[in-house]
Amino acid sequence: MPKATPPLRIALAGLGTVGGSVFRLLQDHADLIEARAGRRVEVVAVSARDKGRERGLDLSSCTWTDKAEDLADLENVDVVAEVIGGADGSARALVESALARGLPVVTANKALLATHGAALAALAESKGVPLLWEAAVAAGVPAVKAMRESLAANRVRRVAGVLNGTCNYIMARMEAEGADYEDVLIDAQMLGYAEADPSFDIDGQDAACKIALLAALAFGVRPTLAGLSVRGIRTVDTADIRFAGELGYAVRLLGLAEQASSGALSGGVEPFLIARDHPLAGAPGAHNAVLVEADPVGRVLFEGPGAGGGATASAIVGDLMDIARASAAGARVPPAFGLPAGDLADAPWESEGTTAACFYMRLTVTDAPGVIVAISAILRDEAISIESFLQHGRDPGGAVSLVITTYEAPRAAMTRAMGVIARLPTVLAPPQVIRILRGA
Repeated sequence: MPKATPPLRIALAGLGTVGGSVFRLLQDHADLIEARAGRRVEVVAVSARDKGRERGLDLSSCTWTDKAEDLADLENVDVVAEVIGGADGSARALVESALARGLPVVTANKALLATHGAALAALAESKGVPLLWEAAVAAGVPAVKAMRESLAANRVRRVAGVLNGTCNYIMARMEAEGADYEDVLIDAQMLGYAEADPSFDIDGQDAACKIALLAALAFGVRPTLAGLSVRGIRTVDTADIRFAGELGYAVRLLGLAEQASSGALSGGVEPFLIARDHPLAGAPGAHNAVLVEADPVGRVLFEGPGAGGGATASAIVGDLMDIARASAAGARVPPAFGLPAGDLADAPWESEGTTAACFYMRLTVTDAPGVIVAISAILRDEAISIESFLQHGRDPGGAVSLVITTYEAPRAAMTRAMGVIARLPTVLAPPQVIRILRGA
């Protein structure tokens, strides 16, 4: 009778929404996971902030450590799963210690990887162990593994995504109901889609970490946030949603990355106007979507739940099963970012002033003769061509909204033009400028 394969023993750092869901999934689907992974996968050690908190989990068979980084020192552990979060502190200490000891690591920590990913990947490779992070981008949407493995033979031209469920929920509600941003944000917090302090999400930092990681996979570069242009959704008004709809667009916060012939990356995180029939416009509610454009495959879309305990646990356990399969077969899991860490290139993000794009601008102006002429002259002086004007009604001497869309122009030219336009006595509020996504 063949000798049974011993279980893969997991040390789990973090027992919040995600960590608790990982624990339950490994228990509830234990037989299915064993059948598909080739060996049992079970949690043998845990760490969290409050040992006495009631979590509805049977932890009686698990070793407990008060300090997460101590999990890496346990002798009965084969893999560390980190779901603490944060670029530094206990999460970084644990992952570094585990890799240094030669333990595989699975993490959902996008901030850690976007900040220290290249160094951690190099450490993992030096010890011959995998560092897997499917759950760090788009939670249950299997975009990372597909890009690292299934699309490995393709040359990626562009990767773009709706990468933050909180922002997508807010934008979709504003669009569907005409609701104000602040009101929808309160609802999102009550529903658990937004944190009490939502800044990391709505100011674009969460999406920035994710697009930095996707860019690393897509273009074979070291993940970095340095120089990445990041704007959130705080300034998007219901009026912008309404005007965008009249023009045939939806407004979405997107992460975008392209690589220039020089090797530098262009893109960033910001609200975009995108055509209503664009694949990224259809991601509902708190879902995420990742669109990869590559040669020869063309367009590939990944869409699904981008947050939540179940979706994130699905991705984490999927990575654990990959490690279980590989160890059972004596195989190796691919490098963290698709290429060996030493082959990853330095690719800084280009200054946004060098980026050319089409733009939407909304101006609050005095309804008086000569206003459009003056604005047009300023745009002309910066070689910015106007595509369309949109104005509803008249209010002679009063305030009206004027919407202009442009053909492609350098962002630096648009920034200069907006500075001059904002100083016109007939312009009554700071101009609103949003990039229009074209050619995707």
